[in-house]
Amino acid sequence: MDNPSLQPNPELLMDLVKMKMPFGKYKDTILCDLPVSYLEWFHREGFPKGKLGMLLGTLYEIKINGLEKLLWPLRKSL
Repeated sequence: MDNPSLQPNPELLMDLVKMKMPFGKYKDTILCDLPVSYLEWFHREGFPKGKLGMLLGTLYEIKINGLEKLLWPLRKSL
């Protein structure tokens, strides 16, 4: 995989294991700990604008494709 645009962005992945949900039912939950059902709801209803929406959309793709193991080493490093 030589195309850099296809490589996971390490800063983005770090945000997923550090950043907390700022509002709603899961307020103060670390993003990577959000349940798939909540991410599916956002997928249907629309992700928020800006960085949070991009992170939630990325996390949705990670979880529905069974790629959560990408986040494990980052979580252990905190």
